[in-house]
Amino acid sequence: MTLLSAVALGASPVAAEEPSWFQKGRERLTDIWQTGSSDFYVPLRTHHLRSAYSREQIDRYQEAPLGIGYGRSKFDRDGDLQRVFGMVFQDSHFKPNYTVGYAFEKSWRPAADWRLGGGFSAFIMTRPDIGHYAPFPGVLPFGSVSYKNVSIEATYVPGAGGAGNVVFFWGRFRLD
Repeated sequence: MTLLSAVALGASPVAAEEPSWFQKGRERLTDIWQTGSSDFYVPLRTHHLRSAYSREQIDRYQEAPLGIGYGRSKFDRDGDLQRVFGMVFQDSHFKPNYTVGYAFEKSWRPAADWRLGGGFSAFIMTRPDIGHYAPFPGVLPFGSVSYKNVSIEATYVPGAGGAGNVVFFWGRFRLD
């Protein structure tokens, strides 16, 4: 029955319901996970801004964190990269941190195999010093430089009062 014939017969037309933002988001994440490429992440460096910390603090902090991560990523029709990921890595105090999230990266290709990107990451994280690993949400900016399937990526964690003010670097290896 067409919409016009339904109205002519006195039946109330049933409009196709638009999916909610939650449904659209879930579908996007599911699509990335099911059809995207695998990514492996390796933390490289946690740089504490020298202007925000004393020399004694910096000497005690972990700046070469151990860790590993896995994710799935997919280029959208605009050539931008979207991904879902999980990573575990050492924090500044050598304790494990766990994070899962979604990232969007706007890409620019200055040369055939090179890509520069910038975007944001929305995530859920746990830390031992915040509610003894109680999960909390976060959103941070990040940038990347990529050659073929290898990327160096970084985010800035703002802070005050002896916390944050950190630039975190990691490598991402994309498998096609």
